[in-house]
Amino acid sequence: MREVTAWEAIVQADPNHSQWYIERFRTMAAQGHDLAGEARMVDAMLPRGSRVLDAGCGTGRVGAELAARGHDVVGVDVDPRLIAAAREDHPGPDWRVGDLAELDLVGEGEASFDAVVCAGNVLTFVAPGTEAEVLRRMGAHAGDGGRVAVGFGAGRGYTFDRFFADAGEAGLVLDLALSTWDLRPFTAESDFLVAVLRPESASAHQQ
Repeated sequence: MREVTAWEAIVQADPNHSQWYIERFRTMAAQGHDLAGEARMVDAMLPRGSRVLDAGCGTGRVGAELAARGHDVVGVDVDPRLIAAAREDHPGPDWRVGDLAELDLVGEGEASFDAVVCAGNVLTFVAPGTEAEVLRRMGAHAGDGGRVAVGFGAGRGYTFDRFFADAGEAGLVLDLALSTWDLRPFTAESDFLVAVLRPESASAHQQ
């Protein structure tokens, strides 16, 4: 039986939470806030027309920006209300409902991805204890030369040290650690982490 994610537990406790989240980002977009920082960084890692998996896409803000920049985007989120909002607000990308701990698009015959992006603290909203499996599955979706970009903040019950250990367990190698999506260096005092990783199997091929 599938484990309930931390996000689903929040929604079960507060059925209005998903709509609050949807309206929050709609309001920020209407007010002209810059919501494309993560997408700009991922876009800089890719040639035009790349295939991108937006893992934990929420209302679609990151994936939609990447699609606008010419990439083929598939977005997956466990919350069907967020996916409905993504389809309404950002038609074009392929938005799907799914649990990242069970994701197996490549195993089901789809093409692999040039990049996987997991922004917006998504990794802190999966089912506790499944983080390494989620990371493993993200790595499995990254094709030859593909990379995985993950960002989340401190103080959310999932430490950076635990993340680095889980990434290693998942067969991912750290290429770059930053403290922001605009490329500021990661230090021991950083309260946010952006990690760019690649599958360990790809590292062996490069040697």
